[in-house]
Amino acid sequence: QVQLVESGGGLAQAGGSLRLSCAASGRTFSMYRLAWFRQAPGKEREFVTAITSSTGSTYYADSVKRRFTISRDTAKNTVYLRMNSLTPEDTAVYYCAAAQSFSPQVRLATRYDVWGQGTQVTVTS
Repeated sequence: QVQLVESGGGLAQAGGSLRLSCAASGRTFSMYRLAWFRQAPGKEREFVTAITSSTGSTYYADSVKRRFTISRDTAKNTVYLRMNSLTPEDTAVYYCAAAQSFSPQVRLATRYDVWGQGTQVTVTS
């Protein structure tokens, strides 16, 4: 069993930066892939980025490519999301998710098994 807890959300100005953290505990060895999703009010849950634990391979949604960076510290069982050049369209609840087995469908939320509680990110104009 894996547990995920997000932190680092808050208020940022447009053009600013923010770093989110996702701390994993429990059977962290079972995590094949970690991902960030986000959901704005009235919108579908949206893939943001993912990282494969064993290889470090990363994947990004087109909307955040070149602005957001996912990374991990395996010793700390923590995954980070560095967000730069924020815009109000980035406002959402951000969720950390873990897949415990391989799937080629990196961007599909249903392929992830464990979810954190979410952390709010609000970007003002």
